[in-house]
Amino acid sequence: MLSIQQESPAILAIGYGNDLRRDDGVGQRVAEEVASWGLPKVRSLSQHQLTPELAEPLSEVDLAIFIDAYPATEEQGLQVVKLDGDDSMSPQSLGHSSDPSSLLILAKTLYGKSPQGWLVAIPGMDFEFGETFSAMTEQGMAEALVAIAELIETGVKDGGELGDGGELGDGGELGNGGDGEEYR
Repeated sequence: MLSIQQESPAILAIGYGNDLRRDDGVGQRVAEEVASWGLPKVRSLSQHQLTPELAEPLSEVDLAIFIDAYPATEEQGLQVVKLDGDDSMSPQSLGHSSDPSSLLILAKTLYGKSPQGWLVAIPGMDFEFGETFSAMTEQGMAEALVAIAELIETGVKDGGELGDGGELGDGGELGNGGDGEEYR
């Protein structure tokens, strides 16, 4: 179990996807698991989709972790990607649905602050109607929970600064999912 000190940064995990479309619901399930950890200063939201209303809670934290499924082939695995909040996007282009980077930009535009953001993308193969996950997504979910714990712990140790090269901490890799592949 992670331990977080009082001066640690505020962290928001947002899992999203359609929980009635099998693998697409894994983001919500992971967010619920993160919430069950009961970590202080870590808030976890389970959402059907990302909406502009999330900009306000994002502006109140130091670290945001977005969790979603992506259509993958059997060779693909968990991806952990640092988000760069490209300021060239216009907040007016958001419309009614959003992606993680545009939400970070919207938070900065509306509230003057945007957290460092990471996307944890879990591989999925079955997006048909149903509520169970494919074996690939089950494995990806377990790996995602480890990766999220590392993101939280690294963010806490470094005071919210998670490195600049798209990898965790001091430039080291995030680890692997037991099969020798690095998270990317």
